[in-house]
This record gives sequence, C-alpha cells and structure tokens, in this order.
Amino acid sequence: MENLKKRWGIESNFQFVIIFVVFAINGSLSARISGFAMKYLGINNENTHWIPYYLILILLVLPLYPFLLMFFGWLFGQSKFFFPFSKKMLKSMGLGFIFKN
Repeated sequence: MENLKKRWGIESNFQFVIIFVVFAINGSLSARISGFAMKYLGINNENTHWIPYYLILILLVLPLYPFLLMFFGWLFGQSKFFFPFSKKMLKSMGLGFIFKN
C-alpha cells in the first residue's frame, strides 16, 4: 500500500480511501447511466443479441467514465489526482483534442 501511495502521490490513508470511494461511485454510476441510455434507445437483452448489446454498453460507458471521474474527483476534493488521470485516459481513447495543451 505504501508503494501505491508513493506512486500516486498520496500523503494519507484517508486520501487513499477517498480515491477508492470515488472510483467505486464512478464505476457504478457510469454503468447505471449507460443502462438508462440503452433503455431510452430501446436496446435490451430481449431484442438485441448479447454481443452487440454489450459492445454498445461499453461504447456508452467508456467516454462517460472519465468525465464523471473528474466531476466526482472534484466533488470529493481530489481533483489534483483525478484530472491528470482522466486526461490521460481520454487521450488514450483518442479524445485528447478536448483538452488544449
């Protein structure tokens, strides 16, 4: 745990817990929002084969996840950790044009 704290630049165990809470909230919420979007579009397991269903779900979750991560990171006071993390994630997805250097 100490190695991870050094790597992430975290000073306290409390900050470590907050970061994991933000990851948990963000993952659950982004999946839930994507599920609602799929219901709105009329896509469900009954009318769609499981392969395109999960591909569409992943395509909805992936771009949503980093933006929610920045929001919840800011909300919990950990924007110093989450903004660079999210920017790196967006750049690796090919959405780096959103942020100017």
